Amino acid sequence: MSHTEAGLPRARGVGALPTGLAKRTAVREMFDSIAQHYELLNRVVSMGLDRGWRRRCLERLGLPPGSRVLDVACGTGDLSRGLEKQGLHAVGIDLSPGMLARAHGTARLVLGDALDGPVRTASFDGAVSGFALRNVVDLAALFAELARVVRPGGRISLLELGEPSHPLLRTGHRLWSRHVVPRIGALLSDAQAYQYLPRSLAYLPPAEDIALMLGAAGFADIEHVPLSAGTSQLFVATRAA
Repeated sequence: MSHTEAGLPRARGVGALPTGLAKRTAVREMFDSIAQHYELLNRVVSMGLDRGWRRRCLERLGLPPGSRVLDVACGTGDLSRGLEKQGLHAVGIDLSPGMLARAHGTARLVLGDALDGPVRTASFDGAVSGFALRNVVDLAALFAELARVVRPGGRISLLELGEPSHPLLRTGHRLWSRHVVPRIGALLSDAQAYQYLPRSLAYLPPAEDIALMLGAAGFADIEHVPLSAGTSQLFVATRAA
């Protein structure tokens, strides 16, 4: 089955982005297909900036050593490895068996859906995610699940892509992500996947709406932190008592 048949849209044309169960299937199959070169492509298409973004994500979490942290949509475990290096106990969960097969590090890894994982209520001191918000089927359901599994007073730090607000930077960013990134993906991995990934930013609501959703789910002290002129962004919050 091709990616388009699984629900992934073509780069050109009027096909809508997949939703619901079609999106869940498409996302899992896509990440299975790009798992082998996923970390390399992250470095290349972000021009190495992704390392700094992940570092900021973990720094803003602000939890003491020994804390238990859930890495949502952990992929090959970049954030999980960073958590373990800081003396935190990481558990990663991901929908893609292909990504988990390529993961390395000491964190415990679980195959499962972040919207309905086998996780006890209030069993974590915090949670992180890297570039996962636009790939879940239901963003409000994800935030509700994070509020369930993170104890009161716990912290979340959610890293996602974005677009610069400055018009010239935004134009350059769109040219890079929509034209150059798919060409790099075609050379090193899966062309259709790297055509889809830039388009998937359309799933993201505006930052202020995401902040409202986090508040409605039970989080407080919500911060939106643009990174690299808005190319990436962080959502940081505390689980309300």
